[in-house]
Amino acid sequence: MWSKHRFYDNGYKDGFAHGRIHGLIEGRALGREKGFEMWEELGFYEGVAAMWKAIYARQGRQDDRGFHHALQLLELISQFPRTNPSAESSDVDIPKLFRQIRSRYKALCATLGVKASLRASGTGSPSAEEDGTEPSHDSGNGSKIWDLSSPAKSKTGQDLSF
Repeated sequence: MWSKHRFYDNGYKDGFAHGRIHGLIEGRALGREKGFEMWEELGFYEGVAAMWKAIYARQGRQDDRGFHHALQLLELISQFPRTNPSAESSDVDIPKLFRQIRSRYKALCATLGVKASLRASGTGSPSAEEDGTEPSHDSGNGSKIWDLSSPAKSKTGQDLSF
């Protein structure tokens, strides 16, 4: 005798197994995407801190506040796990560490007097000029300033993108 509970139970088991497989696939893809975004941001912060540390060291200003912020930022970044820790064995609070890194980056930028920003590549605004080679702003004293919000195109036909 066929019962409706049997059909429900079989459908539930099949659907659960199917959902588990697709959930793992989608979860891994999303994790890879978000992990790349995090590492891209961390790499930016590390590059900024290393550059300013080198500038301060070259100028012999290792006692300045900006130098110490750069050192502390590099120290925080070095604490970030380089492998995927399991939830049970990890004693690192990744979101908390990421917030500390962002805060230290903002403190470094405030000390340097620069605007703290992180723009992902490809999000710059388009240039007003067609070829991007002509200056787009007048500085007020007769000299022209090129718009740096979008990459300039070469007149030789060779477009370089970095």
